[in-house]
Amino acid sequence: MPTDLHYLDLMEVSRRLHAREISPVELTHAMLARIAQLDGRLHSYATVMAEQALAQARVAEAEIGRGDIRGPLHGVPVAVKDLCWTKGEITAAGMTIYADNRPTEDSTVVRKLAQAGAVILGKLQLTESAYADHHPKITVPRNPWNAAHWSGASSSGSGVATAAGLCYGSLGSDTGGSIRFPSAANGITGLKPTWGRVSRYGVFELAASLDHIGPMTRSARDAGAMLGVIAGADPLDPTASQEAVPNYLAGIGRSLRGLRLGIDRRWNGQGADAATQQTMAAAEAVFAALGVELREISFPDPTQIVIDWFANCAVETAVAHEATYPARKSEYGSGLAGLLDAGRALSGLEYQKILLRRQDFRGRVAALFETIDLLLMPAQPFASPTMAMMARLAETPDLIGGLLRFTAPFDASGTPTITLPGGFTDAGTPVGFQLAARHMDEALLVRAGAAFQAETDWHRRHPLLAV
Repeated sequence: MPTDLHYLDLMEVSRRLHAREISPVELTHAMLARIAQLDGRLHSYATVMAEQALAQARVAEAEIGRGDIRGPLHGVPVAVKDLCWTKGEITAAGMTIYADNRPTEDSTVVRKLAQAGAVILGKLQLTESAYADHHPKITVPRNPWNAAHWSGASSSGSGVATAAGLCYGSLGSDTGGSIRFPSAANGITGLKPTWGRVSRYGVFELAASLDHIGPMTRSARDAGAMLGVIAGADPLDPTASQEAVPNYLAGIGRSLRGLRLGIDRRWNGQGADAATQQTMAAAEAVFAALGVELREISFPDPTQIVIDWFANCAVETAVAHEATYPARKSEYGSGLAGLLDAGRALSGLEYQKILLRRQDFRGRVAALFETIDLLLMPAQPFASPTMAMMARLAETPDLIGGLLRFTAPFDASGTPTITLPGGFTDAGTPVGFQLAARHMDEALLVRAGAAFQAETDWHRRHPLLAV
């Protein structure tokens, strides 16, 4: 078996599996061996489900051998963020309170992955309850490019495992940027769908109206394949959209010529460091060469919506934790506890004002997409921050607000985005950028992302990890 098999794109490994060039069982054994060799220092997995994964691989091998192929994920080893329920397996959501929590059923997204024939290697580590900080008793996942640099929050384990070749794709969640931050930090592709495009049933809440579940992969094509499996209506989640799920891969290869790409250079440059600005300029040039029409636009001022995001998230998180907080406050980390206290203290009048401002902002973003098809912006203003810099965030409100400038607005509006690798810093760590599209137009994001990745090789670069 080739030594670099672990770094294949999901769709390429899928092709080889279905052509019977490689065996699902052998591949799963190889991936489990790689996890055993590397994850002791990367800490991306909360739980490795080796026995279940091998059982799923054996079923996939028999079905593929009969020519009974369920779809692109059939036989492919993937992993899920440890806030997605998995029947009989620990689902802790990054919290010590739930260290022994074993759900009696699968979340909808896990069930859909299993029905698609995917091999689920295990559960990936995250920040406490998917908020900003890891619980003090949990080892923070290490960035495989450079351990001194941030691995992202809160889907840190998903970003690290996907980048390090410890799975072919993963599920993350995004409430304020938590698919996009670890995708940018680890040099992978992350797709935050439209709110409601993917069922949230059986996924621990951080803030219900802000939470999005989506794929984190090594290419836009892979992200489209995974989204096609997990998206869709769900009778267990009445907030999941009833809209039909398209074939997200169908448009790949079609020209982007004539599409309108909106760019607010003032907003994009606000507080952006040199590496971020270079990445944005390079991305603009690629899309221009692909025939995309670059349009200078003015994005609705997100200053207030970023401020409101904290309070909105705090109230909804307080509701989600009402059964255990403040009754078990001593078991919470200080960051999450502070958020919960803030949420419980907010008045109804203030919360209603936040909701009204959010509705107004959502309408303004929707109106913007009447004049453009795509929007280009950074994933974050400072590329690849160090762990030391991130440790100072709690003491520096301007840094926190700056970090969320390009992410939280699209959780508030429910707008879909894709994060793509677009360069590297002088330290050799990845830099990402984002594209956004109108609601339910994830197919365009996949198409545009794949076109960008056909012209660049950032997504094909991988960290050097000694086994």
